[in-house]
Amino acid sequence: MMRVALYGGFGEKGRTCVGVESGDYRLLLDAGVKTGARGTHDYYPALSEPRLREQDAIVVTHGHEDHVAALGWCIARGFGGRIFMTPETRREADLCLQGYATPDELERFRRAVVEPLTLGDAAIRLGPLSISTGRSGHIAGGVWCRIDDGDIRFDYCGDVAPASPIFPMDPMLPCEAIAIDASYGDDDVSARERSAEVTSWVAAHPAGCVLPTPLYGRSAELLAIVPGRVALARGMRDALGAQLADERWLMKDSSRALRERLDAAQDWDEGMALPRAALLCHDAMGLVGPSRLILESAAAAGHPILFTGHLPAGSPGERLVSERRATWIRLPTHPTLSENLAIAASSGAKTVLGHSCDARVLKRLARHLPSLLTDVATGAFVDI
Repeated sequence: MMRVALYGGFGEKGRTCVGVESGDYRLLLDAGVKTGARGTHDYYPALSEPRLREQDAIVVTHGHEDHVAALGWCIARGFGGRIFMTPETRREADLCLQGYATPDELERFRRAVVEPLTLGDAAIRLGPLSISTGRSGHIAGGVWCRIDDGDIRFDYCGDVAPASPIFPMDPMLPCEAIAIDASYGDDDVSARERSAEVTSWVAAHPAGCVLPTPLYGRSAELLAIVPGRVALARGMRDALGAQLADERWLMKDSSRALRERLDAAQDWDEGMALPRAALLCHDAMGLVGPSRLILESAAAAGHPILFTGHLPAGSPGERLVSERRATWIRLPTHPTLSENLAIAASSGAKTVLGHSCDARVLKRLARHLPSLLTDVATGAFVDI
């Protein structure tokens, strides 16, 4: 029997963390924070210190805060096992923890030994577990995982984007159970349609606008679709350049056009007038990084602002949108309804879990996917 432990991200958005138990072996998949709960116990995964000390290893799928920013916290509270992530995720994780971890947690992460996670079938072996990986389509260096203990196979999507025009997603493998990326619930508007909406909005603001974005992942998607002139706030050029450095993580023939756009973009820094261009700045919610001050300045000046991703309650981005001082158009970097139905069907899984959305959204998705469990949430255990 394999047991799947839901330590975060189920019935909620953020602090994604999944445990896999087989025999005496304990594996964690991701260790994120819940940005909207900073300063509360719900900020970190629902893992006690004794249970953290029991874990043998952590595999991190990618470097966004809701999947990796609690890693230093895990180490501080007793985790002493092995850590695996791709080299790209290792680089991104450091920058992520700078914004979302305490100085002590960041230092503990920097001192930890991180082993490289490779792509492919049976990429690593941990105790009784064989772990296969594939590109996620969500971000350079991002992966999905299949955990196989010889009897049960469990697929963990992490964050995936089957229709990304920038990052390829490898087909997932057959399994008995799967945890899908349910971020968008039953929303079925395609990436192509949403991209066209973003392009039209930016084109309608030729005097310039602000586009907050994560350093990695969606930043490359925006660079590809934003029309006209592009400006880059501090840190953005290096992050984009790093994403374009290894063509294994890019769709065929996309890298040349992206590099040309990157070369043509202008650099911008605080103290300068807001540019007559689409200004890409980190982070996507206005919580950390240059976007905190940029959004204050843009909002005060009535300068157009467009958010394109998740906005936690109480975040600067959520407040600006609710006050109608900013616009929100969701750019799909997670699966739509049709894509999740296809992922679940092709996996052959009889048990389907959904992470990264609240219970209300999950129940709407379950109307289309009857095998989706809706009566489990963070803190629960599911035996397969």
